[in-house]
Amino acid sequence: MEKQSGQMVKSNPLGVGRNTRWTATAANVDMTLPVVEPVVVTIDAKPQTVTVDLARTAIIIIDMQNDFCAKDGLVEQAGGDYESDRAPIEPLRALLPKLRDNDVPVIWVNWGNRPDLLNMPPNQIHLYKNSGEGIGLGDPLPSNGAPVLQKDSWAAAVVDELKPLNSDIMVDKYRISGFWDTPLDSILKNLGVRSILFAGVNTDQCVLHSLTDANFLGYGCIMVEDCCATSSPDFCTEATVWNVKKCFGFVCSSGDVIAALPK
Repeated sequence: MEKQSGQMVKSNPLGVGRNTRWTATAANVDMTLPVVEPVVVTIDAKPQTVTVDLARTAIIIIDMQNDFCAKDGLVEQAGGDYESDRAPIEPLRALLPKLRDNDVPVIWVNWGNRPDLLNMPPNQIHLYKNSGEGIGLGDPLPSNGAPVLQKDSWAAAVVDELKPLNSDIMVDKYRISGFWDTPLDSILKNLGVRSILFAGVNTDQCVLHSLTDANFLGYGCIMVEDCCATSSPDFCTEATVWNVKKCFGFVCSSGDVIAALPK
């Protein structure tokens, strides 16, 4: 309620973010931001402990989808080790309910390409079909006919073990980085997020490059190491973790996050 001309007038919210909402009446728009009580926690991370405000923190989970993490998906069809990409499932099953209990937004960022691939240049198509032959973006999987990494297909869906809730946020991506040509940055700004927990696959590819872009945009970045995985050689993970700690943010475990949560 807002007092105008000596009377209390109902004010209406404008916007969806709890940290960034205006209010309005017929006579006035209030652009001052709401006061949101901070929820300050300290996580036992490397190279330093890190203190964050849970009211301004989100978790972004990259590419935990069938094409990468399930039997009959693209990775298995290509002869890769999809089982390695399943390692984050159990840690995330323990962590996500705890984060939701503390009102931390859960954001799923998955490859979800247009059926016509009109926004995909040749270099991105080459990434998945480097000889021009075989199974690539939008092609049907031999196992079930699902088009590879296509929006709304089985191939692009989050694995069953991590089924998103209706309250979670879904973002389609079209490059290795989840920030490139997507609404992710705008969504985070409207939520008032300043710190991001990162999880998903592959550690050294889509997770790393989404995290580095977030760093360049000014977000505080924390890689939850056991909630990330890759089918790349071990040295790729070692180099990624080293570089995150050195240049781009902090590294911790899911247990470290859970231990810091108030609920």
